[in-house]
Amino acid sequence: MKVLGSACQSSEPPQADDPPENPKSKENFRNFKEGALIDRVYHTYLLMHTNQTVEFVQKKNEQYGGCNLRQMTIMEALELLDNVVDESDPDVDFPNSYHAYQTAEGIREKHPEKDWFHLVGLLHDLGKILALSGEPQWAVVGDTFPVGCKLEDSIVFRDSTFHDNPDTRNPLYT
Repeated sequence: MKVLGSACQSSEPPQADDPPENPKSKENFRNFKEGALIDRVYHTYLLMHTNQTVEFVQKKNEQYGGCNLRQMTIMEALELLDNVVDESDPDVDFPNSYHAYQTAEGIREKHPEKDWFHLVGLLHDLGKILALSGEPQWAVVGDTFPVGCKLEDSIVFRDSTFHDNPDTRNPLYT
């Protein structure tokens, strides 16, 4: 798991230390076939697709469903994202708080009238801070997929990463 140093103490969005502009064209984003990070990305999805089962989700719901791990403000949670680099992302290798602000800002530009949507963009990855409490990244990052049902062909790495997931052999879920 890639976890960085202590959390940033600023309550302002990243600016001075913004990551460099990514020279990729839009067509080259979300490339799950090749790239400098593809081995790390594939390994994360393999672990995710092997271990995320109905039973796993039920256990995590029992563990975290009460929302009693700790209390913090949204800004504190966003600052904690500075310590997480998402190992499932083929495009970036920098702290996740940048992604939160980029997502919210991108949504604001395209949908200025939907303030609730701006907030969703900012908050959508906050669960990744569970990696700082000992959860493996495969449990909290990456593209989500439903458990307990037939797997869709659109799932990232669907054809090569579910072979050891016990739910794929359960007739109730296939």
